[in-house]
Formats: sequence, C-alpha cells, structure tokens
Amino acid sequence: MVDYYATNPGPIEDIVLYDQDKHVSSAVWEGQERGALRCHEHTSKLDQWMLTEKQVELVKMAGFGYLRMIPAISLDNPLISALVERWRRETNTFHFTVGEMTVTLEDVAYLLGLPVDGEAVIGVTYTSCEAVCIKLLGKAPDSGYTSGGMVKLSWLKETFSQCPEDASMEDIARCTRAYLLYLVGSTIFSTTTGNKVPVMYLPLFENFDEAGKYAWGAAALSFLYRALGNASLRSQSTISGCLTLLQCWSYYHLNVGRPKLNHDPIHECFPFVLRWKGKQSSPTSNRDVAFYRKSLDSLKPSDVDWCPYSNISHTVIPEHILRSLILGRSKTMLICYDKAERHLPDRCLRQFGMHQTVPEEVQKWERKSRGVDGGVDLSTKMESELNEWSNRHLYIVEAEEDVEESEYMQWYMRITRKLVGRPVPISSEFQRMNAALREIAHIADTISTHGLDDQQLQSVTRIRYITYECLRDQIASTVVVASNSQSEVGKKVRGKERVRRKGMGKRKRKEEVEQYYAAGIPMQHRIPATTFDVDPSHLYHIGNEMDNPHLCITVSEDDHGRISHVAQSVDDIDFCEDAKEVDESHFHHLVGEQDGHLSSEVAEDKPHASMDIVVPQVSHETREDVAQQNDYGVLV
Repeated sequence: MVDYYATNPGPIEDIVLYDQDKHVSSAVWEGQERGALRCHEHTSKLDQWMLTEKQVELVKMAGFGYLRMIPAISLDNPLISALVERWRRETNTFHFTVGEMTVTLEDVAYLLGLPVDGEAVIGVTYTSCEAVCIKLLGKAPDSGYTSGGMVKLSWLKETFSQCPEDASMEDIARCTRAYLLYLVGSTIFSTTTGNKVPVMYLPLFENFDEAGKYAWGAAALSFLYRALGNASLRSQSTISGCLTLLQCWSYYHLNVGRPKLNHDPIHECFPFVLRWKGKQSSPTSNRDVAFYRKSLDSLKPSDVDWCPYSNISHTVIPEHILRSLILGRSKTMLICYDKAERHLPDRCLRQFGMHQTVPEEVQKWERKSRGVDGGVDLSTKMESELNEWSNRHLYIVEAEEDVEESEYMQWYMRITRKLVGRPVPISSEFQRMNAALREIAHIADTISTHGLDDQQLQSVTRIRYITYECLRDQIASTVVVASNSQSEVGKKVRGKERVRRKGMGKRKRKEEVEQYYAAGIPMQHRIPATTFDVDPSHLYHIGNEMDNPHLCITVSEDDHGRISHVAQSVDDIDFCEDAKEVDESHFHHLVGEQDGHLSSEVAEDKPHASMDIVVPQVSHETREDVAQQNDYGVLV
C-alpha cells in the first residue's frame, strides 16, 4: 500500500472528494508550497476593556459570559495550516489517516461555553455603518474607521472601552453593545479584512435578554467551517474564524503539536479552552508546516483521543450547556447570516463513543454570498436552511449495533486523500527517473541488431533519440532551478517558517555546476558515441523540422550484430560566472543549440547512401551513478 500511495495519494474514487483539483493538497503534491497561513484573530487587546459589574451582567445575559473569560492564546500558525490541508469542504470534516474527524457542536459547547441551541444567528445586512451605529451606540465613526458595512475594532475600543461607573443605563448598554461587537469581531467572527467587524451583528445586541436566545455557538461553528473551506483552496493564503477553538480542539483530540501543561489538569475549570491558557513548556519555534504535515500523514490510532472530555468532571459544566450537548449528534444546517454549512456528525461517530459506519452520501450544496446589498433580510433568502435548523432535534444520529469498522475503513481508503506530503520527495523521484532514463539509454545502445527488421531498427533509433532528449532537458531544467533558487536565500516564509538554504559564493556555485555537468552530460572523454548503418528511407523522421546540423547519425552493425562505437566530437560547455545567469542558451548541448531535432543529410544523387546518426551512449559505469543533491535540494 505504501508503494501505491507513493505515486497516487488518492482519492481512488472521487465520489466524495469531487473538488480535489482545487484543494491545497493537490498543489502541495505538485511541489507548490504556500507556507504557513496568515491567521486572523484579534484577541490581544480584549483585556484592555474595563467592564463594570453591570456590563458583566449584560454580557452574561447575552450568552457571552464564558467567551469573555478566554484569554488570548498564542496561535501555532504551522499547526493550523497543516490541519487546513486536511480539511475538506465537501464533507466539513478533516480527512486523517485514521478516518474523518471534525469540530462538532459538542466541542464548541465544551471548549467555548457558547450556547449551541437556540435561534439562528441571522438578520439584516448593512452597507453603511452610520445609521445603525447612531441608533445603538449613540455615535457613528468617521469615514476613516469604516469600510462599507464594517467598522474598525480600534474605533470601538478607543471610544467605548472605558465605561464610567456613574454612567446612565443607556450609556452602559451602548458601551456593552460596542464590547460585544468587538468580542465577536475579534474571536468567533474574525475576518481576513484586517481589524474590522460587520455592524450587522449590532441589532442582535439591542435587547440583551433576546440576544441570549441565539445559538451563538452554532453560528461560530458555521463561520469556522466556511473559513476552513475557503482556506483549504489552493489559491488562498489566509484564514479567519475562531482559531483558538480550532487549535484547542486539536490539542484535545490529537497528539500532534500538543504542548505540555504547566498545571494539573485534574482541577479543570469551564470552559475547557482554559486548560491551555498561560505559558506551555513545549517549544514550537522549530516546527514548520512540513513538520506537522508529516505528523498528520503518519497519524496512528494511538495518537487520537476520540472522546477527550469523558474523563473530565462534568460538575463544572453549567446545566444549560449539558442539556444542549445532544446537538453534537444533530445532522443539521449551521447558520451565521449568509453562511450556511452542514453539520455531519454521522461521519465522525467515534467522537461520540460509537462505532463508525459508512456514512450517507453528502448532498452537494452551493455556498452563496447572499448579503451583497444593504437592507436585505436574509431570513427571507434562506428558508430551506432555516427549516433544517428548526428541525435539529429530529435528526440526532444514533448508534448502530453489530458494526464492523473494517468495512468503513475499506470504504474510506478508497474515497479519501490519504497523503498530503509526498513520501518520496520530488527530487528523489527526479533522481529515479534520471537513473531509469540512463538505463534505457544503455539498453538501447547495447542491444543487438542481429535479426531486427527495418521497423524494429527504426523503433530503436526512436527510443534512443527520445531518451537522450529527455536527459538533456532534465539537465537544462535542473540548472535553471538551481539558479532560480539562489534568489530565495534568506527570505522569510509567512508564519514561523523559513527557507533553510545556505548561500554560496560564486566560486562554489560554479564548482557545483561543473561537478553536475561532469556527472550528468555525456562528454567525449566519458561517453562514446554509437554508429550503425541504415537505409535513409528507413529512418524514422521526427516531424518535418530536421534542421540541426550538429547532430549526424550513422547506423552500422559490427560482425556480431551489435552496435559499434565511434569517437564523437562535443563542444566544450561554456559556463556563466554567476549561477544566477545560467540559461540553456549558454550551453552547447550535445544535440545542438537550437531545437534539437534530427537533421537529414542525404545526398540527392545517392538515394541509398547511409546517414550519419551520432547518438551518445551512456557508459555502464555512469548510468548507475545516481545524482546527488546539492545545497539547494536540487537534484544533480
């Protein structure tokens, strides 16, 4: 199985992962690294808000009493980026080697303490901030603090973070609404637009008691699902949403990048994200995306904790949270304004202590952005999604008896993308291909022509020509890669990644190139040429462009029916002083300086004159020499 996935990482059947070509894993497999994602979560200044006791009461009433307690947690961008590479928007799950997993409503309730049951978070869209801000905050920001229907978080903090103790109830309410808008905009609804938050959430905080009836946890999960799906596309380089939730979910479920705790986890406090607050003793500065990718590619069942909350005392969990935990198994639609995402716990039954069965086919749904115009009540545009959410208690996934998980895993291995990173690096695959081409060239050079008919001789000629063309192209392309990679020395990659290439002086670069060509190019003193006679009428012409006078091929046979060898003249190779300037035009290649096509030099008055076809032969010694890697990771 390992050998198979070294060339085909999956899916074998695209009945589930039908958008594989758009996924970042396809780009990674092709050698297109995007580095660590830019993670947008703006929690660092939340503690600068000084809330009065009355404000804290209003925040709790609105359903955010626990979310406000969560401190800023340092994000591990490479870990988040590696998780995103495993996320599939077709199923809203992570596709790991052990099966599918996901962040469920149960996880949101445990980790954030947000209500996951209640009214859908939906309302009217806005393209301007002024009217709604004046109505609910008492003042509007200057134009420099707004962008369409979004307001800068900095304006909210500068204007409302200090509520006077003797403030009127109206001013207290305004400051609290501003805080709640800041809170959701910096955590569960953080965007990739910078430090801005849509003002469309403000009307939901007009009445604090009514605000507490919304399923904020379900909205946070819908927002995160959408952010994960967008970031999993190969064209994206940023991610938003509640990344603290995502990272802490990973800490609880996966033994990958999990920090060591500085305190005893027996004495838990709610919400469970608080377990990971403060400093951890496990350094992550030397861990990049490739490190975590490899860890996830080799994930074992022993690295997974399917039910991490089962050993935690539930006495610290509020009663209203406990009553809503059953929705973790609800197969429903999550809604956050125009973001509607499917919640599919039937694909992750082991997270609820059940045996996993082959899940039902996922119905394709189109993700639409419906809130373009201002003043649009989205509840009139999303009736089917709202109906599905209203029936959330009717679609609770139940356990099945006599389940064989081996049947599920057999099915899963056919439909999943098992690997993201290549088990064998591209450079090594290039290495093997180069060695294989040399082997083919050697066989073609030494094959006996005794008893071969004209068509077979033509085939041998064709094989030899194509093989040496490929070898020549590989040499040229590799040198270009080496020269281009020099410009990348010292550059920083986003997140905590760096390109670890060491710079070299011009002299060393030139020596590397010379060493490479000494090993790779068939030179006169290393590789003899081959000749054999053939009727020109039998020569297999390659197209009509036979315009290279540097290559002449002669075909003759020795007494033993084997291809004979003759000396060959090869131009010296001209090197550039700086490897950055290496270009294919600077080299006199074996097959010529132009298109590399065969030339026909047949005398008009000698229709049966033999053609000279000089083809380099790879010696038996050099064909087994596998090229080594240089300091740039380039095959040489």
